[in-house]
This record gives sequence, structure tokens and C-alpha cells, in this order.
Amino acid sequence: MSIINNYNYQSNKSGIFQVAIFAAIALILSSFIIFSPGAALVELKNSTAPVVLDGRPILKVSSAGEYTAEKRAELIENQLLTAVSASKVIEIKVELDEKLPTIWLNNSYLLTVTQKDVFPGSSPTEQAKMWATKIEEAVKIAQQERSFRFIGKTLIQVALVINIAITFNWALRIIWQKFLNKYLQFFLRKVGVSNPENSKSLPILISLSLLITRMGLWVGTMLYITNQFPLTRQFSYQLTDTLISTFTSRVIPLGNKTYSVPDLLILVGLVWALIIGVGGTTNLLRSRILRVTGINRGAQEAIATITKYGLITIGIIVLLQVWGLDLSSITLLASAFGVGIGLGFQDIAKNFGSGLVLLFERPIQVGDFVEIGEYQGTVERIGARSTMLTTLDHVSIIVPNSRFLEAELINWDHDHPVSALRLPVGVAYGSNVEGVTQALLDAAAAVYPDVLSIPEPQVLFIGFGDNSLDFELRVWTSEPSKQVIIRSELYFKIEAILRERQIEIPFPQRDLHLRSGNLPIDLSPRMEAILMQFLQQGSNGRKIDIDVTGKGEQN
Repeated sequence: MSIINNYNYQSNKSGIFQVAIFAAIALILSSFIIFSPGAALVELKNSTAPVVLDGRPILKVSSAGEYTAEKRAELIENQLLTAVSASKVIEIKVELDEKLPTIWLNNSYLLTVTQKDVFPGSSPTEQAKMWATKIEEAVKIAQQERSFRFIGKTLIQVALVINIAITFNWALRIIWQKFLNKYLQFFLRKVGVSNPENSKSLPILISLSLLITRMGLWVGTMLYITNQFPLTRQFSYQLTDTLISTFTSRVIPLGNKTYSVPDLLILVGLVWALIIGVGGTTNLLRSRILRVTGINRGAQEAIATITKYGLITIGIIVLLQVWGLDLSSITLLASAFGVGIGLGFQDIAKNFGSGLVLLFERPIQVGDFVEIGEYQGTVERIGARSTMLTTLDHVSIIVPNSRFLEAELINWDHDHPVSALRLPVGVAYGSNVEGVTQALLDAAAAVYPDVLSIPEPQVLFIGFGDNSLDFELRVWTSEPSKQVIIRSELYFKIEAILRERQIEIPFPQRDLHLRSGNLPIDLSPRMEAILMQFLQQGSNGRKIDIDVTGKGEQN
């Protein structure tokens, strides 16, 4: 049964990690595809500036003469806002000025289209006409959005959108619990996971996805509402632009280079994908390759664990070098981290070193039934810092690795799984010794195959007890993890056979001896006279009064 459970456990992990490997590969490829032109985008953003009206970008201008791109964009935006606030019919025209086209707004100069502003494949005149059309449309829309009619109509739409969002938020919980749970279980069964309904991580995944979906719903609703009104749209655009510029700025120096927050997030994502990919690879190695070799489970786990940490270490080094991070520049950081480990993480370092010793020396292996302190259980996993035991009650206990090297350890499966069980049995004095011996051997034979026939069960006459003849039944088993159940079955059989053959099992007895005699109490003559007088008067049926002088008055 343990082999089948182990196979199911490995198959579950293998199926999950195969999916994770594909997701990790997709994440890596998409990261390189999306962020590879990052430098060109940053350079293009720094050379141009957008002209924004009420939070809507209209066009992008470059620097011209003594004016920077940002300054030109600011001047154009101010003139457009002035024209929109005037609530007059606007007039946009394009004129040639010194062979460069200029755009005029209501007979006021707006901007000159330079060669830097022209897109590839077009002329300055064509660019100016295109921009004039965009500016005219943007100004008209801005004037319409400032009318009372538009504001009233938009408020009704916003109220309707909020009600729809509230309804969707309520319906999402039902959809997630009834449909998503069923489809996820179906998908996990397809990828090889058995009994996904009993998985502890599935409810967490469903709750987390529901929370993310609800957050996305309300964020989308708020963005929609803010984009309906000019003032809120402008504030939203400024906030978004500020956040983007803040996160994309290269302000984190590492070595000779500087990095932005997205750069580090991409690096962390790649490292995370590397760890997941290596985990899936080592699980495939364990379940597909090492299992075929026929070596025991403990050796398989040791090889897989060493391979996992080795690949992670090499992969991170290669990834950092490909990323362009000079490893020699983080020597100081590594030294400080080493000092921190020595001072503040002594237990972690000790447990990590103990984990390496356990992997190479192998005093315990995965699948061994061990006893450490007051705990008994089967070793399920040997990690870098701790080892997980599963007790006979199916309770997982996390034990630091150092405890296996510092305290006495009992390993019933070390070298070979056969171990002895000793069961003391007492019978009453006068019982047939040969009959008791045969009865105990018959009880051991009845529990086959849990009790091995080789080595043969033995019955030892231990000695003469206070109340019984003491025997010991010694049997051997190849499944020490079932020793509690085997002991119980043996005691049931022993009691039944002894009762059937009329062999008495005594109970503790104690003898109490009492001796009679005079009480060691001396009485004074006066007290004896009083007692005698009292007895005599009582026997005659008379009532007497006794005073302190010892003289009685008859009534």
C-alpha cells in the first residue's frame, strides 16, 4: 500500500510540474519577447513628449530649437485648454512658414511641424494635416464632454455600470464554486492528478483566483468611471504616467549597471520559473528514470535532491551572467550575507549542513520508519532545512535536520527492514509450560503474513514473577511501521487461545495479615474505676451521673 501511495504521490507531482514547466517556458519566452526592445522604447520616450488633452494623448512632439519636447507639449496643451474653455467654434488650419508647415488654432499660432516630428514615410505637410485633423476632433470631444447634457447622461451610465459590477461580483462566487471547481478537477485528472477533490491546494487556488478576478473587476470599473469625465480622466492619466515613469526609471545600481523595478521583477520571475522547471525535471528524473533502475526509494530521493539543488545553483549563476550582472560585483553582498548567516541564522545554517550530511551519509532515507524522541513515523521528505515524518496517526511532523545528528535515533529500516517485536505474557502458577509455549507459537502463526516465518518466532521463559510465570513471545516483521497493529492482533490471538485451552492469566494479589492482642494503652486507677462502675450500672439498667471526682450518684 505504501508503494502505491508513493507512486500516486509522485504521479501527482509529476503531472502538476509538467504543466508548470510549460507555463515557465511560456513566461521566459514572453518576457524576452516583450522586454527585449526595452532600451529602444526608453530612448524613444525620452526624445518625444505626448500632447494630452483631458487625459487623452493626441500626438507626440519632439524637441525644436531651444524648446525641449516636454516644454513644447506643455505650451500646446495650455492653448488647447484655453480653446476648449472658450466654448467657441474652433478653426484649425495649416500654413507653410519658411518651408515648414505650421498649425494655427483660431488664428493663433499652435505649433510648427519639424523634420523630427515626421513619421518615417511621410512629409512634414502630410504630418501637419494629420495632426490638424486629430487636434480638431479632440477639441470638439472635449467641448462636448463639458456640457450638462453629457454629464447627466454619463452619470446614468456610471450608475448602471456600478450596479452591473455589483451583480457580477455576487455572481462570481457562485460561478467559481460550482463551475470552476468542477472544471479544475477535470483538468487535473486529465494531466494525471488522482483525487484532486481531496487536494488542500485546490480551495486556496480557487479563493485566490476569485479574489484576483474581483479585484480586476473593480479596478476595471473604476478605470471606466474615471475615463468618462475629463477631470478624473486627466488625473488618472497623470497618476498612471507617473507610476510608469517611476517604475521604469533605472534607479537601482548593481555593480556597474543600473536597473529598474521591472527589470528586477523579470529577473525574479525568471529565477522562479527556473526553480519550477528544475523541480519538474527532477520529478521526471525520479519517476521516469530512477524508478526503472530498481534502486531503493531513499537513494532515488538523495540523487533527485542533489540534482535539483545543483541545477538550481548552476542555472542561477548562468542566468545572472546572461542578464548582464557581474558576479564579482556582488562579492561584498555575499560576504555580508555570510556574516549574517554566522550571526543571526546559526540554526538555519546548522540544519542546512545537517541536511547535506543526511543526504550523503544516509543514516535515514525516504521511506524509513524511525523514532526520534517521542515521535515515530515514516520519513516522507528530506529537505535542505528539515525532514517531514508521517506518524502512525497520519500526522505530518516537521523535524529540524540537526536533531537526527544530535539525538539518539532509532531506524527500523536501516540496512534491512526486518525487526523484532517482543510481547511479554504472564500465566498463573501451575500452568503447563510446554502448553503455554505451543499456545504462543500458534498465536504467532495465526497472524501470518504480518509475522515472518523466517526467522521463526521464539518463546522465552523469562522467570518467576510475583504472581505469574513470565514468558516473552519474540516475532519478526518486515513492516515495522505496522508494529502497533501487529502487537494488537497478536494479543487478541494470545488471549483467545489461552482462554480456549483454559490457561489462566493471573491478576496481581496481595496478602494482608492481622494479629490480635492487648492494646498498648495504660489507664489510671481512677479511670478504670469509672469505667467499671459505668459498665455495672449499664448492665443493671440504671442511669448514673459521673462527676470529675469519680463518684456516682444513683437515681
